[in-house]
Formats: sequence, structure tokens, C-alpha cells
Amino acid sequence: MATTSSSASHQLVVLAAALALVGGLFVLPKGIMKPKESRSELNKDAAATANRDGGGAKTNGSKTEASSGPVPATATDNGGAHSDDDGHDHSATAAAPHTTATAAQRQELTRLLAEYNTAPNAAAKATVATTLARRYNDVERFDSAGYYLEQVALARPTAANLQQAADAYFQAFSFAASDERIKLLGGKARELYVKVLKEQPGNLDAKTNLGMAYMASDNPVQGVTYLREVLEVDPRNEKALYNMGYLAVQSNQYDKAVKRFQDLVKVNPKNVNGQFYLGVTLARTGAKAEAKQAFLAAKALSNDPALAASVEEEIAKLK
Repeated sequence: MATTSSSASHQLVVLAAALALVGGLFVLPKGIMKPKESRSELNKDAAATANRDGGGAKTNGSKTEASSGPVPATATDNGGAHSDDDGHDHSATAAAPHTTATAAQRQELTRLLAEYNTAPNAAAKATVATTLARRYNDVERFDSAGYYLEQVALARPTAANLQQAADAYFQAFSFAASDERIKLLGGKARELYVKVLKEQPGNLDAKTNLGMAYMASDNPVQGVTYLREVLEVDPRNEKALYNMGYLAVQSNQYDKAVKRFQDLVKVNPKNVNGQFYLGVTLARTGAKAEAKQAFLAAKALSNDPALAASVEEEIAKLK
């Protein structure tokens, strides 16, 4: 789940002193976010394997352990994987701070929740759940959207329904502000993407997102493996190229990151993320003239003033 519209649907992350290894950075939909510090030595270790030769066990980092598997979340457990205003118990986790809803939107959500809770059968609940998910998505409560889309998938377990739920959880995972939420929402995304891939083994979008969701798990090297598998099938896959480039940046392998981002902008010269990070990595390898060209290309592709400011900041560092 790129043209010039990618700046609206994908997160462009500004490089700071330390880059965070956060799953799903390619698909975050809004703004420019300062990265957090690296989450753990394990994640750094996994990133360091992202561009080594070989794969599988040969590339396991020293801290890698077996995955503990997806983290289940239900409507009734404290700390569930959806927001605190959808009629369920969320005493252990706070709602996403970036989300807001108008009085009219809250009123409609209240009405739909009552309709959902009184629906006479599973089919009726699934119908209301679809609308609820759409309304929660409108107010950027992606965790709640994921929950209700998951209910639809439970009632009608098609690959398309499973992926809709997985994508919503993945988006919520990408916005998560705490390690607890990252683990919970990433686990839900992984659980559902695995089901998608059982139905559609060739679904590269699901496999790419699954790979990035694994980067916040106990087995991030598995995520790198999935991304490699995607590129083996489709060497021009933009999302996989971007994420592999990002992981190379995370592990300070700038030469390899440059190659990933060069490949990405060859596939799609209008990929804003690719052009920006190509500039970042070229600058880190000392290719200042080429870096400036990439930064200016990124700026020309977007009307985002925050991106423009970031580009000017990076260009200033080249002098």
C-alpha cells in the first residue's frame, strides 16, 4: 500500500541524530514527524542484517530471539487494541493524542455503537461494523477502525476483509506512541496479515507490511526476511525498496541505503520519500552535489511547507 500523492498517504520522516526503527514508516499518512531514538539493541541488530548477503539464519543478529507471536486483543480486555470512546474498556491505554472528533461525529459514533450492540444477528453487526470503521477512520481512530473491520472479517473471512482489518491496525501501529501500544497493535497487524497470506501467498503488499510489523516484535530479523522475499519476486517494489533503504540508514550502512533509494527513484522519480532519503544518504556519503539535487527534487514534488523547511535545513548542512 507512489506518485505525487504519496506525500499525502505516506509518512516522510525527518532524519535526526538517531533514527527510530519503527514499523510502517512508509505508510504513515500525515505530516513530518521527528523520529524517536532507537527502541532497542535488538532492533539495531536486526537493521544491521538488512543489507547483508544471504538470509535466514545467516543474517540473524546476536540478540535475536524467537518471536513470541502476535498479541491477542479483544473488545473486553483492558488495554485492547482500539480507542477509548468506542464503547469498550480501555483503562490500560490512552486514546491516540492526535485524534479529534467533532460533536456531530461523536453523536454519530454513539448512535452507530448503539445500533451495533443491538444488531439482531452477525450479518447485521458486520454491516454496522463496516460503517463504524469508516467513521473511526474519518477521525483517525485507526485502532478502533481495525477492531470493527476485524469483526467484519470474523463474520466474512475473505482475504479482502482480512487485509482491510490488518491495514487499519497497521496504520494504528504506525502512529502508536508507546511500546505497549506498538507491541499490541503490531501483533494484531501481524496476526491478520498472516491470515491474508495463507489465502493469498503472492500478496506482496501484505507481506511488506507484515515485514515492517515484525520490526517491532521479538523477531525483527523475520521482518527483514519478508522484505527480501518481496524484492526477490518484485525488485521494483517501491514499499520494500523504501523500507530496506530505511533499515540500512538505521544501521548506518549509507552506501547500501543510497543504492536502495537510487533504485526506488529509478522506479518512480516522483516518490517524495525516496528523493528525500536519497538526499539524506548521499549527504552522509559525501556526495553533496547529488544530495542537493535529490533534496530539491523532493521539495519540487510536494507543497508541504514542513517538508520544504526540512529540505532547506538539510541543504544548509551541505555547505
